Amino acid sequence: VGHCHPDIVKAAHEQNQLLNTNSRYLHDNMVDYAERLSKTLPDKLCIFYFLNSGSEANDLALRLARQYTKHEDVIVLDHAYHGHLTSLIDISPYKFRNLEGQKEWVHVAPVPDTYRGLYREDHKDAVTAYADEVKNIIEQAHQRSRKIAAFFVESLPSVGGQIIPPAGYFQKVAEHVHKAGGVFIADEIQVGFGRVGKHFWAFQLQGEDFIPDIVTMGKPIGNGHPIACVATTREIAEAFAATGVEYFNTFGGNPVSCAIGLAVLDVIEKEHLQAHATEVGNFLMKLLEEQKIKHPIIGDVRGSGLFIGVDLIK
Repeated sequence: VGHCHPDIVKAAHEQNQLLNTNSRYLHDNMVDYAERLSKTLPDKLCIFYFLNSGSEANDLALRLARQYTKHEDVIVLDHAYHGHLTSLIDISPYKFRNLEGQKEWVHVAPVPDTYRGLYREDHKDAVTAYADEVKNIIEQAHQRSRKIAAFFVESLPSVGGQIIPPAGYFQKVAEHVHKAGGVFIADEIQVGFGRVGKHFWAFQLQGEDFIPDIVTMGKPIGNGHPIACVATTREIAEAFAATGVEYFNTFGGNPVSCAIGLAVLDVIEKEHLQAHATEVGNFLMKLLEEQKIKHPIIGDVRGSGLFIGVDLIK
């Protein structure tokens, strides 16, 4: 919502003057914030865990998936980056290819990129072709007696090149993953909170019939303040709680962080920032399209709202 937004600064300052505690102490801000977030999400995603960073959120999502499914393996997209913790470097091809390499429990699917990927715009059914790649990975894993815990994906792959997956891809992939006993995790850390303009969450670009099992949030959630969140279903949360090992995070969901999170949602609403992202994004895309006509080096211009990619070619 912009650097040093006065409403955010004020919310942090006011709550700092009142109380900031370890999150074992109950505080209305956490409940109020969870309620506000729940209004932006499908009803099914009704349990919230608060953390300090997107990396923490993705690590917890991995734990939730494994506990719920009792499986270990994870499918990710090529070039993906999901965070700096060891567990996340392991599921980030963008990083692990330069480090220890691919672990046996990690499976890499091709990015559903219809511009420069395996199946392109001229393919008769790129959506099914890309989803079938995931299906094949699952079948090969099963042949090696490995079981899939999750398909872990950014709703719009960012490090992978600002990719807009074709509509319907997530639905088809989710079908294969659920059939294998896994869950679908949507990483909204870079692309959530109205950035894509048309919708509050980027996964909603896939259509109203698609709902992930777990959604992770970070980056814009606190406008620079360290706060993050994992939203999931009651079933997954209950399986996680059934271990008897409670989830605890000293600073995750503390009163100051939640006051800031609430203020961010207020500003997004009050200043119509979602509509603004659509308007400014469309304007920028139009200008970039004009440049594309003039310059052969611009191969593709793609995006939604203020998530935009320009693909340069030789």
